Amino acid sequence: MIMNYKEAKDKLLASDIKGCLQFFKNNGYILEAAYCELLNDNIDNALSLFLTLKDEDTRAEWGAFLCKLISGNADKYPTYLQLRNFLEIDLDILIKHFKGDYVQNIIKYADWMCRINPEVHKFIGRVLINNGIDEYGRMYLTAAKDYFFQDPELHYLLAVEFLKEKDFKAAVDSLNNCLKVLPGYFPAINMLRNLKPDC
Repeated sequence: MIMNYKEAKDKLLASDIKGCLQFFKNNGYILEAAYCELLNDNIDNALSLFLTLKDEDTRAEWGAFLCKLISGNADKYPTYLQLRNFLEIDLDILIKHFKGDYVQNIIKYADWMCRINPEVHKFIGRVLINNGIDEYGRMYLTAAKDYFFQDPELHYLLAVEFLKEKDFKAAVDSLNNCLKVLPGYFPAINMLRNLKPDC
């Protein structure tokens, strides 16, 4: 039996939502209950709960958008900050809860969402890589260069991926691109320093 909010939230984030929905509902945590409904494949219930809070909570407004996007019924754009603050986190939660179909439904709109926030492909690439889906993650990071080449972190992330593949030349090229965009970007400086001199 769940005793407190922290325990319920930790279970939710650890892909174990048994008992969480009832706890959140009983204690008035509507936003969290909406996420439980979404993860239980009750998208209509999740949407209804998110909509009760959307005027007072930007996360709930985002949650309503996410439900509609997953269902293929998005009727408006999200905001720049919603994409920056919530897209990567929620994709991570969905992946951890084995909601691959939801993830696919969301990321197929990457180009569309990129009109609002040009970092969208980077966010998607990073979360895929962090969850061991490297091949697709690299694909999204590479696509991100077409939308937001002036992002030093993007080039650094690509360098890390190239190093995993032992492609030292491509890694060095990415690090150099990073430092052209932001000459003082310390992670890239440090990585270049630690690479073999003959790279």
